[in-house]
Amino acid sequence: MEDFYTIQGEGFHTGKAAYFLRIGGCDVGCYWCDVKESWNPKLHPLTETDEIVNRVLGNPAATVVVTGGEPLMYQLDYLCDRLKKHGLQVHLETSGSHPFSGSFDWICLSPKRKSPPKNEVFSKANELKIIVFDDTDFAWAEENALLVNPDCYLCLQPEWSRMETVLPDIIDYVLKNPRWHISLQAHKFMHIP
Repeated sequence: MEDFYTIQGEGFHTGKAAYFLRIGGCDVGCYWCDVKESWNPKLHPLTETDEIVNRVLGNPAATVVVTGGEPLMYQLDYLCDRLKKHGLQVHLETSGSHPFSGSFDWICLSPKRKSPPKNEVFSKANELKIIVFDDTDFAWAEENALLVNPDCYLCLQPEWSRMETVLPDIIDYVLKNPRWHISLQAHKFMHIP
């Protein structure tokens, strides 16, 4: 769908320079999604993987984030292989709702109730990011935290349009449950993609 060099704004790697590859196509369809234009893959013509890799190499990026849409709708082995051959760190942001492919240095799993992750993805996750829209999402967060490895980085992120409403509850929750961290969409505060 698009690719760009910017600063990672979410989760464990917030503040790190990264080249983003946003793959078009998503069948999860979260009503609060802030990239709904990524849903329909037909709106985004296929691009040769080697052309994408060459665009990445034209930047000083040491890290590439493969995101979407839902990137696991596609077979990612060749893309990851090409990026890693150039010494790049490759990260994945996924709902985990499709079969796993690719080789990644960091996997951020952001599960959605509407289309829960495949079991195989939980053990691979380095980071579990739960989007908090309302109070029911804390129970969803704990359900998913039971399925990831004990050393997985756990974070709660307010849904952007409800941040002022849910952030006080997230702060209170993290103070009572310090294994969780807060992720804010820092790129939105910086007005960058």
